[in-house]
Amino acid sequence: MTTEPASLENLRVLYQDDDYIVVDKHWDIRIDSKMWYEKLTVQAQLRHRFPQLVDTSTYYGFRFCHQLDFSTSGALCVALNKAAAGQAYRCFKDRTVTKAYLALLRGHVEKQTQTLDFSIGKNSTEGKTHMMCIEGTEGCENSKPCQTELMALEYGLYDGEPVTKVLLLPLTGRTHQLRVHCSAINHPIVGDFTYSSGADDGPYRMMLHAHLLYIPLEPQPLLVTSEDPFVPSLDPKWLPQHSLRTLTPTVEALLESRAEKDRKMKEEEQEKVKREENRKKCSKQPESEELSRQCQEWLSEWAGD
Repeated sequence: MTTEPASLENLRVLYQDDDYIVVDKHWDIRIDSKMWYEKLTVQAQLRHRFPQLVDTSTYYGFRFCHQLDFSTSGALCVALNKAAAGQAYRCFKDRTVTKAYLALLRGHVEKQTQTLDFSIGKNSTEGKTHMMCIEGTEGCENSKPCQTELMALEYGLYDGEPVTKVLLLPLTGRTHQLRVHCSAINHPIVGDFTYSSGADDGPYRMMLHAHLLYIPLEPQPLLVTSEDPFVPSLDPKWLPQHSLRTLTPTVEALLESRAEKDRKMKEEEQEKVKREENRKKCSKQPESEELSRQCQEWLSEWAGD
C-alpha cells in the first residue's frame, strides 16, 4: 500500500488464474477511456503488465466484470475470456455477489449499524448532470430504490476533525450509491470533492476503498480482499480513538451470513424443481394404486404449504 499517485508500472495484482485477474485499483484513475489524451487507465496498466493476455476482439483488450469510480480504490475483477465474463455477469445480475467497502466519513455516526434506504436518481440540474441525487430533491429524475448497510468500525480524527471508519455493503448497484447515501445522512465520505460541492479538497484522496469481493462462481467461488489503506502507518492524519468492532471478524460474519443465504436459496431451488417434477408425474394417468396413493399424498402436503 502506498500514498503515491498511480503510474503505468504500479499495478498491484491480488489474484490471478486462467479466467480472472483481480487487481487493487489505485484511486484517481479511470478503468478505461476512449479519450486519446487519457494515457493512464487500469486498461493501460493491464496492457503494459500482461500484453500476452490482451483480447483483440474487445475494444479495451480486457473485460471488466464491474465498475469502480475514478476516485475509489480496491478490488476490481477482470475476466480473461468471454465464458468467464458471462459467468461473472450472471452473478452480478442475480445479485449474488458480495462487496464490502471501507470508508472514512465526516463526523461521528451515532447509529452504529443501519440500513440506508434512499432511492437515487440522475441529477438534471444544470452543472450537476454528472452527479446522482436522492429522490425528492430538486432536479432528481428516474430514481430507483437503493439500499446500503452501514457498520461503524472506529471513531477517530482525520487531520484534527471527527470522523468514523465504516464498512459499507451495497445491497443494490446504482452509480455513486455509497457516496450519495453517506451524504444523505450528513456524513459524507472524507475527500469526496464532488458531493461536497468542491469544499472537501484537503485530503490526498477520497477515502472509499473496495475491501472485499466475493463472486459465487462455479465450481470454485472467487473471494479476494484488498488491504485496509486507512491506517495511521500509511496516513498519519488518521488517528483512531475508539474501536467499536474489528474488521476481520465483521467480514467473516458477513461471509457466513452470505453463505447461509446462498445455501437456503439452493435448497429452495431444489425443492421447486422437485415439486415441478412431481406435479408433472402426477398430472399423468397413475400406473398403479400405489403410485396414485403417493401422488395424492404429495398433493395434500403441497397444498398445505
